[in-house]
Amino acid sequence: MTTIARNMSELGFAPVIAVLAQGSNDVTTVSKHFSAQRSSQFGSASLSEGRISGASRPRAESARGYRNLGVVYGTVDRQGLAALRADPHVRKVTAAPEFSLIRPVARAAAVQPKTNTWGLEAMEVPVLWAEGLTGKDVRVAHLDTGVDATHPALRAAVVEFAEFDRAGRERPGVEPYDSDAEDSHGTHTAATIAGRPVRGSHIGVAPGASLYSAMVIEGGDIVARILGGMDWAVGERARVLSMSLGIRGIDASFLDIVDVLRSNGVLPVVAVGNEGPGTSRSPGNYPSALSVGAHDEQFAVAEFSSSQRFVRRSQPLVPDVVGPGVDVVSAASQGKYRSLSGTSMATPHVAGLAALLIEARPDVTVDRLEQAIFASALAGQMDVERVNRGAVNAVRALAALRDE
Repeated sequence: MTTIARNMSELGFAPVIAVLAQGSNDVTTVSKHFSAQRSSQFGSASLSEGRISGASRPRAESARGYRNLGVVYGTVDRQGLAALRADPHVRKVTAAPEFSLIRPVARAAAVQPKTNTWGLEAMEVPVLWAEGLTGKDVRVAHLDTGVDATHPALRAAVVEFAEFDRAGRERPGVEPYDSDAEDSHGTHTAATIAGRPVRGSHIGVAPGASLYSAMVIEGGDIVARILGGMDWAVGERARVLSMSLGIRGIDASFLDIVDVLRSNGVLPVVAVGNEGPGTSRSPGNYPSALSVGAHDEQFAVAEFSSSQRFVRRSQPLVPDVVGPGVDVVSAASQGKYRSLSGTSMATPHVAGLAALLIEARPDVTVDRLEQAIFASALAGQMDVERVNRGAVNAVRALAALRDE
């Protein structure tokens, strides 16, 4: 039984994503098929025990359209589902998935690095800085727990901030902040992408990049929040999207959406997960996402780093590459620093690298940019089944980009 069918059988309604037909952007008409559910309908024991499959506790509103992504998300009853499937404006209807943050597997307090972090050195990023490449003005979207933009490394980095509330609505006029009190996850990943130098301390791969940070996770209707963040990123003309979150296992519900990102000139850089070999997360395991695993300072694959082989023609093995992801020191809230380990830490390293390459070749396509990053990777002594192409390198990536 499919997720939609199971929810219909048990509850009489289901949270779904309707993908609009190519060339259609009739959000208003399609939204009419959705039905608002009274909040009392979500207060039963079955829901509180997590039996509903898909988005957590849909809100009491009918639907939300995301025009830049070409999708409508909401709750439908049986009649609405039938109408959606019969509507010529709708190409596909999928169940809403369950997203979660990819939490670090290890954490510790840290002091401000005296020079460059080990990850920057491992990727040979300072060589590109010496050529004048800092990712200057390249727009990098960052979907996470938010960001503490008062940190000295981030004061000049965060150009725009958007908070999407528990129902997925953008809250106007909100000052940047990080909702993660435990790890400062969003602040940590943001600073790895674009942290500015602070008294000789370097933690950001692309210290000239422009961060467009959106708070989309955790809590509330996470699907609505993530869709809102993605739609916002496209509207802000981001060139790179960094996401350290995902759906456990293989789930194709966001496949069309990731394709839309690429068609809009956005390279999606996504963490593969921290559940070890034989596992992965979506959308990090999509062929159309640049999937990132983690290695340590000795260029050994991190034990926690997910990897998985699929029976498919395009990109059967994930992750695509690995980046520095063990004992990574970066910014934390209240001006502090923190050491975290996870593919969440490796992903912003690769996103920052993409920003450096875009500055070097502003007209580069998403496909060409991705191929340059792929060409830079070397597995060395690491197991190819765990790291695929291997560890990324800034010098080799730039050479590959210029070698046309």
